[in-house]
Amino acid sequence: MRANVNALNEIKQRIKDLKGDSINLSVNRGRKKIDKLQGFIENIYPSVFTFMTCEKARETFSYFDVLCGLVVLDK
Repeated sequence: MRANVNALNEIKQRIKDLKGDSINLSVNRGRKKIDKLQGFIENIYPSVFTFMTCEKARETFSYFDVLCGLVVLDK
């Protein structure tokens, strides 16, 4: 249990460090559908973060999505 808390804290810190930078995101939407998004991390909240795509669409993801591998950040 403690390892998961540490991993989540590391993910939160990594996302804070990437805030505002241009990054690529791979999102597993299920049923073999993976979306590739380009943009930047717009805001950081206690449980989620928002991502603004180049097309000006806002997406919201949880830190747990990153921990489980549903969302992959690539700088």
